[in-house]
Amino acid sequence: MDVLAAPITPLDLLCAGGTSYFGTPATPYVPGVQGVGTCGGRTVWFPSPAGMAPGDGSMSEVAAVPETALVELPDGVDPVQLAALGLSAVAAHMALTWRGELAAGEQVIVLGAGGVVGQAAVQCARTAGARRVIAGARSPEAQARAAQAGADAVVALDTGDVAELARRFTDAADGPVDLVLDPLFGAPAAAAARTLRPGGRLVNLGSSADETCPIDSSTIRGKSLRLLGYTNNELTPEQRAASIGFVAEQAAAGKLAVAHETVPLEDAAEAWRRQGEGAAAGRIVLTPR
Repeated sequence: MDVLAAPITPLDLLCAGGTSYFGTPATPYVPGVQGVGTCGGRTVWFPSPAGMAPGDGSMSEVAAVPETALVELPDGVDPVQLAALGLSAVAAHMALTWRGELAAGEQVIVLGAGGVVGQAAVQCARTAGARRVIAGARSPEAQARAAQAGADAVVALDTGDVAELARRFTDAADGPVDLVLDPLFGAPAAAAARTLRPGGRLVNLGSSADETCPIDSSTIRGKSLRLLGYTNNELTPEQRAASIGFVAEQAAAGKLAVAHETVPLEDAAEAWRRQGEGAAAGRIVLTPR
């Protein structure tokens, strides 16, 4: 297959650095756990086990991928935009709808809303019929991206004070919250949990703020909250393909997009460094051609 676009994702960085739970990969190998390419005249999204299992990935001019793993994309999809969305948008979509059981008319908090997962989640929540979407983001730049994604309100996550963050979320919300999407954990998750209604749900899919969370037992028990974990690895191939299809359709319709930048494959080393340092303006997508 000819590769059109390959994103540099957090999973790629973890795998290559040997810090993922898959362990240190055998080298040499070509990284890239996903990409967009052309095969037999079709434009397709494809996955790769690179860094998780033996084999090469998407960050090359060509890639070997089983036919059964390919997901054909609809006409009108920008390969670079779809690559930027990719599995991050799948995580946002499925964590909200499948794991979080988001229903129309519910109120949602999206933490880390300036990141790719968060930006996609704000838009997917709106598509699913959420009546109000409150974003939480750390830097002013991330807050601007969350607002651009369509959040009704944006809360600054510039403190580790759980009570203060909870107050900000409460002020931004229109009554009790139904669902929290949490790629951060730590103080932001503990604060957002305090705003949930009785029986409310918090879906955790990351720990970029902290590996532990100071949520108190009385918050969980007092409201009979549901704390749920999510990983894309739990999806069946059919679920993943269906979600990629949804993401592609939304992107082609102009309803789903995330901040990204395009970098030629020949400049991959510098791009990798910037993505790892968090110096990129959005998801970096490598283009071999």
